[in-house]
Amino acid sequence: MIETLHTMGGYGYSQDAFFDRLEANGVDVLVDIRQRRGMRGRQYSFLNSTALQTELLEREIAYLHLKELSPTTAVRDAQKSQDLSSGVAKRKRDILSCEFVAAYSENVLVNLDPEDIWAKISGYKRPCFFCVEAAERACHRSLVTDWLTNYRHTPVNHIQGR
Repeated sequence: MIETLHTMGGYGYSQDAFFDRLEANGVDVLVDIRQRRGMRGRQYSFLNSTALQTELLEREIAYLHLKELSPTTAVRDAQKSQDLSSGVAKRKRDILSCEFVAAYSENVLVNLDPEDIWAKISGYKRPCFFCVEAAERACHRSLVTDWLTNYRHTPVNHIQGR
């Protein structure tokens, strides 16, 4: 039974710090909700799908890829457009735009049943929804956990600290 939902972004972490934070929070499954399971930059190669899954396996942390929770290209483009008009780089963004939130809700979440997502993670105690942005409110993972906790009240911990 799920005790706590966690979220975590990849930006700003070294390899050791990233996996140490997962372990320190008792995460038993990393739920990858990226559309493309890679990250740009050599310093983040450990978060590319194959390397990530290999390290998780060594640390006895399960891995799930729930692509259905990924924003579509059109939804991501809504955020890119806002980032460009406000002059904010993706890695520096603190919060999602209203346009992104609306597009993600109307084009992704509306097509999903939260019970289906709960069924996929229900065998774990402390699943962690993972994407790239450092700040949880700058990433769709916060929308996912808000959506899930509206369905079933469960504590959420946004893992921080680099």
